[in-house]
Amino acid sequence: MIQTTRLKGMGVALITPFKTDESVDYDALIRVVDYLLQNNADFLCVLGTTAETPTLSEDEKKKIKEVVVERVNGKIPIVLGVGGNNTRAIVEQLKNDDFTGVDAILSVAPYYNKPSQEGIYQHYKAISEATELPIILYNVPGRTGVNMTADTTLRIAREFKNVIAIKEASGNITQMDDIIKNKPENFEVISGDDGITFPLITLGAIGVISVIGNAFPKEFSRMTRLALQGDYANALKIHHRFTELFDLLFVDGNPAGVKSMLNAMGMIENKLRLPLVPTRITTFEAIRRVLNELNIKC
Repeated sequence: MIQTTRLKGMGVALITPFKTDESVDYDALIRVVDYLLQNNADFLCVLGTTAETPTLSEDEKKKIKEVVVERVNGKIPIVLGVGGNNTRAIVEQLKNDDFTGVDAILSVAPYYNKPSQEGIYQHYKAISEATELPIILYNVPGRTGVNMTADTTLRIAREFKNVIAIKEASGNITQMDDIIKNKPENFEVISGDDGITFPLITLGAIGVISVIGNAFPKEFSRMTRLALQGDYANALKIHHRFTELFDLLFVDGNPAGVKSMLNAMGMIENKLRLPLVPTRITTFEAIRRVLNELNIKC
């Protein structure tokens, strides 16, 4: 089983580049993966929310996973998004799919159904019992419609040994601190929100699964590593450099913001699949201005 120390630092929630005809741009995907490998990404999270996974076909998802696994070639861990609101379907996927090259799975709390806390617990119980792969829980109530409480998270963490961490994006610092304070030794908290990564590390989180890391892996990984080393003064300086970008990143939705950044940097086409659309012109120009101020080529 993967050690949580291998998930320490800056993971990147990998985008899916598209061509102008909306087909997957695998050449651009390789280009982004190489860029992240060369600029200190600690691990990659493939086929998560930022990848626009709900708009991908099963064949596309399979090929994306294969392309990333082949390109990474064991250099850093790969976390694969395997989640949904149909527990039985996830269990079947875990039992039948090929997970070669995958180090852990990230499984979002069930969305839309709005299950009770007991329902969330039973959902993850079934997932845990269906696989030997390490599991990272993902709490993001802004998308799922239900918050997984600290009590539920800790209950799952204590009872299922292959549940090794949680990506916490509730925005509730008190809740996250409660988990960090009371968690079992073999369970860790990972920030699911770029903007609170610095304060959450000061409380005991081990890193972040980052959106902005797609565009700024070197800078954001440095901030993360400095914070983990206890050099809060220098980490805070980097955090503050990106404060405006954190806001611009999500004002028109995710991954519209980070895709516009990567487009401004010449990495990808600025293309998303409906129902998502690119950032507004005003947002795009604001991003270009901030990138210029940060001396990022665009």
